[in-house]
Amino acid sequence: MLSIIMAAHNEEVILGKKLDSIFASNYPEDKIELIIGTDCCNDSTDEIVSRYKAKYPNINHIVFKERSGKVRIVNQLVKTAKNEILVLTDANVLFSKDTLFELAKHFKNNKIGLVDSHMKNYGLSETGISFPEQSYISLEVHLKDAEGKKFGSMMGPFGGCYAMRKNLYSEVPNNYLVDDFHISMNVLKSKAKCIHERKAIVFEDVSNHLSAEFKRKVRISAGNFQNLVHFRSMLFALDQVAFVFISHKVLRWLSPFFLIGSLVTAFLFKANFNLNLLILSIFALVIFLVCIDLLFMKVKIHIRLLRYLTHFTTMNFALFIGFFKYLKGNSNGIWNRTERLQNESPQ
Repeated sequence: MLSIIMAAHNEEVILGKKLDSIFASNYPEDKIELIIGTDCCNDSTDEIVSRYKAKYPNINHIVFKERSGKVRIVNQLVKTAKNEILVLTDANVLFSKDTLFELAKHFKNNKIGLVDSHMKNYGLSETGISFPEQSYISLEVHLKDAEGKKFGSMMGPFGGCYAMRKNLYSEVPNNYLVDDFHISMNVLKSKAKCIHERKAIVFEDVSNHLSAEFKRKVRISAGNFQNLVHFRSMLFALDQVAFVFISHKVLRWLSPFFLIGSLVTAFLFKANFNLNLLILSIFALVIFLVCIDLLFMKVKIHIRLLRYLTHFTTMNFALFIGFFKYLKGNSNGIWNRTERLQNESPQ
């Protein structure tokens, strides 16, 4: 028996496809409870849910009249879930026929606390950053799969769809921006295992707009530092979780500071003039090429190699800005939906 938890805000473009993908599943429909919390929607999201509820009585639709944000809604929906296994999912992530079965099968093992899905992207386009973003996501998926197989300590599920035991769900603070990582770290803290399942395939339209993705990455970065401070004690545990946490997450979150440190060191210290000159030249060249690519984007010229460089640079800059956003504090935990390519469907 599964309880599927989903928060939705203004998802009229994709919601029907999402609900169809759930009820087209090979998992028995009578063993599914779908709980949808709609977050003060001003489009036809509520009407779409009502139409599907008339056809599928196992839908529990809870309407939030005031804008609450995903974290608050999910915290409330979990409390109403009747089943021990939860599937937490986003409205824009479409299921394959086997997604639910492949997630659920692992919970026969009492040591498994959380199972992540295997995300595949659609809607890639040369006009923006979707190809480098898809490459980054693919690398993340491979890392998480290896972490789960080797250590049972997969570091952070794909927030769009993962399954877990209800008794391991820890309520996320309302101002937290990256709820999936917070939830999974508490699962690992309880000594349960987190793994990735390659056969639990889901589909998401990849982000293609640089400015929108930059803003999203800034929010995520601020949320990363919230979680880093919250779970800092786990860094010193001298165990497999600490190794994965540091090597996969912390070092990447700190990468812009390492880059800035190398630049400042090369500029200030003259012990090896040739090496320092090389480092400074590389930084100057990267900045120049990124500026060229940004100009090319405006005139609709798209060179994929340059776009990868732009993606790497701007996303590290987003990490840097997100750190200061975290220091500023006062987040209410409410995100606006990132515009993507939801007029297309997976192949």
